[in-house]
Amino acid sequence: MIHRLLENTLKDKLNKGKALVLMGARQVGKTTLVKGLFEGSDEMLWLNGDELDVQKLFENISSTRLKYVFGNKRYVVIDEAQRINDIGLKLKLITDELPEIQLIATGSSSFDLANQVNEPLTGRKWEYRLFPLSFAEMVLHHGLLDEKRLLPHRLVYGYYPDVVSNPGNEKEILKQLSDSYLYKDILMWEQIKKPDKLLKLLQALAFQVGNQVSYSELGQICSLDSKTVEKYIVLLEQCFVIFRLGSFSRNLRNELKSSKKIYFYDNGIRNAIIADFSMAESRQDVGALWENYIISERKKRLEYDLLWRNSWFWRTTDQKEIDYVEEGDGQIQAFEFKWNPSAKYKVPNQFLEKYTGATLSVVTPDNMEAFLLD
Repeated sequence: MIHRLLENTLKDKLNKGKALVLMGARQVGKTTLVKGLFEGSDEMLWLNGDELDVQKLFENISSTRLKYVFGNKRYVVIDEAQRINDIGLKLKLITDELPEIQLIATGSSSFDLANQVNEPLTGRKWEYRLFPLSFAEMVLHHGLLDEKRLLPHRLVYGYYPDVVSNPGNEKEILKQLSDSYLYKDILMWEQIKKPDKLLKLLQALAFQVGNQVSYSELGQICSLDSKTVEKYIVLLEQCFVIFRLGSFSRNLRNELKSSKKIYFYDNGIRNAIIADFSMAESRQDVGALWENYIISERKKRLEYDLLWRNSWFWRTTDQKEIDYVEEGDGQIQAFEFKWNPSAKYKVPNQFLEKYTGATLSVVTPDNMEAFLLD
């Protein structure tokens, strides 16, 4: 299953004189998406950065040698480009010296790839991120009604392409993803010497979805110091496993100013980490599953629709809280997420009084399409 939303964006950027950089977790469909751009064409050369001979090819490369390697190909794809040393300089060489080549680089680690290409490719690249499949893409695939009917299933198993395409095998696929592919880049780094503690940290984060997290408390759970916890969290974020949401604070003295929440890009991965695939309808944590789902889906929508927003949660020292706050074009929008559409919600008037012009909406499964599609 192909990511149709981003596919059209990439097609529009081909042959415009810049490299395309596509980043996202392993197994989210980067390879399928890029190969789909050139289906039926013999003008594409595919190089896999995970392969040793490809890594060696780029060790002491020159533009003259590259011309022979590329031959008459118009499109060159370097998959998992972060595995090649100094890849940013190599991509710059290709872009500058071989302008007739449309270069596409993919990577599953923004720690390696983004850091290496940002400076060398300044002004020479378009950069995009790919996530697991989205609510919007599945609505395009089989309609809004069917996708909303599948919502309890999505809360448990998520949207990884293999999971969506193989109903009945979700648990096995997610176990393989969480056991191997998910941490491949992280475990390659020398500083990760205790994968058992990394897993324990992920489990602690999974159980705290929707709650504020403390690095020191997480460290106590995992027998790690708080600085190591923060380092691991940054690495997990740069490999597109989790993302952080900071606290919104401008004027009120009792607003929390440096708190954070952590969410998973995919509900299925979150549930695989804690080995809980019980049905959404019977779960005690269904509210946390809904919050993780709707915020990660909103993140996909903002990215694919090129909507520039800053995102936070809001909370005060006396426990008044709003799940999600966005600011863009001078407008503040606040959202509360309720799995049960009939659940009571007391509006925190303190927020609306202080932030004049701000709006507040309650998002439930009944009206979620307005938040994710409109």
